[in-house]
Amino acid sequence: MQSDAFLPLARSRCIVTNRVLVTGADGFIGSHLVELLKCKGHEVRAFCMYNSNGSFGWLDESARQSAKDIDFFLGDIRDQACLAEACKDVDTVFHLAALVSVPYSYEAPVSFIHTNIEGTHNVLQASQAAGIGRVVHVSTSEVYGTPLTVPISETHPLQAQSPYSASKIAADKLCEAWASSFDLPVVVVRPFNTYGPRQSARAVIPTIITQLLSSERSVHVGSLLPQRDFTFVSDTAEGIRLAGIADLQPGSVVQLGTGSVYSVEEIIQEVGAALSVEPIVVEDPQRVRPPKSEVAVLQSDPSRARSLLGWGPSTTFPQGLIETINWWRLRIANHDPSRYYR
Repeated sequence: MQSDAFLPLARSRCIVTNRVLVTGADGFIGSHLVELLKCKGHEVRAFCMYNSNGSFGWLDESARQSAKDIDFFLGDIRDQACLAEACKDVDTVFHLAALVSVPYSYEAPVSFIHTNIEGTHNVLQASQAAGIGRVVHVSTSEVYGTPLTVPISETHPLQAQSPYSASKIAADKLCEAWASSFDLPVVVVRPFNTYGPRQSARAVIPTIITQLLSSERSVHVGSLLPQRDFTFVSDTAEGIRLAGIADLQPGSVVQLGTGSVYSVEEIIQEVGAALSVEPIVVEDPQRVRPPKSEVAVLQSDPSRARSLLGWGPSTTFPQGLIETINWWRLRIANHDPSRYYR
């Protein structure tokens, strides 16, 4: 990972922050971000989704040894009063809490409206009232839809090709509005496809890995053609962290990606080679998006992240894939494998 020393000279007016709030801290990227922020010496308040088990999601495992050093906060971003309480005595807010499944957004679109749109509104309102010094809203490359040009820059038009992407576009626009209307110091970070340990088994890389780690050689997938720009989770977390301290104007948008793409078919071959398995590919029509919703390619132009954040990926795709495979190998060894790949 790159350190603050690699920031350009123009970034000399960095924001000094120590007390941070991370919404969605119990999730895939959020848990990695919490760990990174703790390593950098920040006081972290981890906002996790309330549940009857009192679980802190992935932080139950990742932060067990340092739990006493994390200020855990169980709540719901759909509750404005809850957010107001969570934002007290905080310098920076990293907003990652969201529903992220594209397929599920077709089944329950209203839940995405409540969580991703209303939840973001609540974060912005609470941050404004608390006088937060920087809000980092984590978006997604899905807001671009099938691109008009590649590689994609931050100025590319936003196109809603799924209920999920529509909800994230609305959340991005709320950030834009709060920056221009109320001068709230909010910036938007748009990661392209993040992968690595702790990602949902329903995502494309984990579903390929878990199927090939089972006793079967077959891999059931949707279309083999979509191409994505994959960033390892530790690199994504570092980019988000840097967005919290860089000298960015309110309303700024910075995307995080490698600039390279892999197709689903290429990922299957890469995982198969890493496992010394010859995959048998089965195209499953139930896994295919509606025709007008399929996004053919998402490839980033990472130049803005380099110039504004001093950020670039430090983990190659093959390296990250091996680390992800090893994590899943250990996890499946301790669980029923069918729960992951069915």
